[in-house]
Amino acid sequence: MASPIPLDPPVTSAARPDTCSSSVGLAPRLSPHGQGASPSLRAVRRPLYVLILLAVLGLAACGGDDSGDSADAPPEPAKAADFPKAAGKTVAQLRKEASGAGPVLAPTQSQLTPGKNRYGFALFDRDRTQIADVPVALYVAKPGGKATGPVPAKWESLKVQAQFQSRSTSADPDAAKAIYAAPLEFPEPGRYQVLAIAKVDGRLVSSVVQADVTDKGKVPGVGEKAPVIDTPTVASAGGDVKKIDTRLPPSSLHAKNFREVVGKKPVVLLFATPALCQTRVCGPVVDVAEEVKAERGKDVEFIHMEIFRDNDIKKGYRPQVRTYNLPTEPWVFAIDKDGRVAARIEGPYSAAELERAVDAATKG
Repeated sequence: MASPIPLDPPVTSAARPDTCSSSVGLAPRLSPHGQGASPSLRAVRRPLYVLILLAVLGLAACGGDDSGDSADAPPEPAKAADFPKAAGKTVAQLRKEASGAGPVLAPTQSQLTPGKNRYGFALFDRDRTQIADVPVALYVAKPGGKATGPVPAKWESLKVQAQFQSRSTSADPDAAKAIYAAPLEFPEPGRYQVLAIAKVDGRLVSSVVQADVTDKGKVPGVGEKAPVIDTPTVASAGGDVKKIDTRLPPSSLHAKNFREVVGKKPVVLLFATPALCQTRVCGPVVDVAEEVKAERGKDVEFIHMEIFRDNDIKKGYRPQVRTYNLPTEPWVFAIDKDGRVAARIEGPYSAAELERAVDAATKG
């Protein structure tokens, strides 16, 4: 996102720092009115979502690893047996089984709902050095309550084959490369603690964040009818795809208007702005969509929707973004042939994760 922008109250951020350093702030968010950045928030702490990507990328400017290898090669897979059993313990008790404070846990989403959630996150050191090559497991508990876990997290690569990588991504040294994700269960609305225990150099270390879970989210959820919107196409743009796509080169995801295909065949609807995305994940996720489209495009329509009117931040958000009530970007929705959301992902995702979302939309 271009800058941190207020979210329509009373919806709150899904993640707040608990024991993290004060440099970790709230995720950059979309204005509910599409009027651009709020001047009163321009001076707030660096957005959490931005710091996530600084960590994932291992930027040299932030003291990261210049080699970039840690974001390119998967770590040793996390195994539940390698981490403490919850066994009725609290988060505080579990932390005592680790040798000390570990890397900062930085979630990649603002929306958490009761039930199962894909919990994307990054880990970074206190000096913002990338830590993307260690096994990690998560635990969930109400503050002071009994924890559940461990839930092993999976390392997800954002890399694609060379033919699907855009110039937007390849020319950007800050483009995201990897993320962690884990399936977390939140039994009911409320405030929770999410504990990460990572295995670093043979030692177990920990980090905690708070998570607010609400059943009042306005973003279309799994099982709900996807709002029907018109999406720009090559034809509606008069053949000038640059008017409707900031990717270089423009994506191939503008052949059909969403309104014309939804309810007739499965659709992958992706909201992202490669050239204007502050967190540097929009380019990579559109590349991922291109790669998956090459395999699944015969049976599923892939549609890319930009964020800003005329691709100009000053003009505010496109009406389609407001219709979906998106508080952040990117978002991707996998919609089945009946027009219902079968899967959704907020933030960065791998090709494997998008494949699973497509499977959910095409099953049966």
